[in-house]
Amino acid sequence: MSSSAVSLYLDPQIRDWVLFPITLVMILVGVLRHYVVVLLQSPPKKQPRAAVREQRALVRSQILRATSSNSPVPPSFYLSISHHLSDAYEAGTYLKDGPPKPGSDGAPAAPPNPMTDPAAMDGMMAGMKTQMVMMVPQMVIMGWINFFFQGFVLIKLPFPLTLGFKSMLQRGIETPDMDVRWVSSLSWYFLNFFGLNGLYRLLLGGDNSADSSQAMMASPFAAAGAAQPGQPQDFNKLFKAEKEHLAFAEGLYSWVGDGVEDRVLSRYGEAP
Repeated sequence: MSSSAVSLYLDPQIRDWVLFPITLVMILVGVLRHYVVVLLQSPPKKQPRAAVREQRALVRSQILRATSSNSPVPPSFYLSISHHLSDAYEAGTYLKDGPPKPGSDGAPAAPPNPMTDPAAMDGMMAGMKTQMVMMVPQMVIMGWINFFFQGFVLIKLPFPLTLGFKSMLQRGIETPDMDVRWVSSLSWYFLNFFGLNGLYRLLLGGDNSADSSQAMMASPFAAAGAAQPGQPQDFNKLFKAEKEHLAFAEGLYSWVGDGVEDRVLSRYGEAP
């Protein structure tokens, strides 16, 4: 008799005491992980007025440039605002620490080290705590499955698959003649790890901390390299670059009120 004709029958207790418990434990752990991450997140710290003013000054210039080609601001007011912002950027008026102080050799002082900034360190520690909450439960569940249910065959998929899926669906079972549709306990863990994301979004919302795709893409030290809200930025360089952008936007300036009288008369006026 060929191996393809051999039927495999599973004890119903495997379904009740292995398949369902693994699935239920992974769902509950994912929900618990989400709420633990929510509890570990510290509320955002209130920024000082000087820091908010520094950020809003940059946004103000960006809004002015975005409307330069069809600006509702008359030319005299537009040029006045643009020149005022350019002069303030050059003088460092909006910098929260004041104008940059040159070093002893006449060169500009170096920007502060992010590793010495308490806000950046808090962001890094928050990222590491989140990653620990993501990694530790999965390691415990995998060890639990390997210790108690290693080599178990749990379920048979109801649709045919090619042999390329055998290594993915039958991890921990060295049986080359088994039908590829049978799923081992360890492979069932990985299928749940990636397949429960839709259920987590349904239960916890789209922006949840139980999504395994976010855990796979992130690293414990991702907060150190990413631009976190508390990480210092060199606004002096940003202001200098924004000054050049303002000068370029002045050449593209066009007032929306140019020729408005002629346009209104041509549209609503009576023909001569």
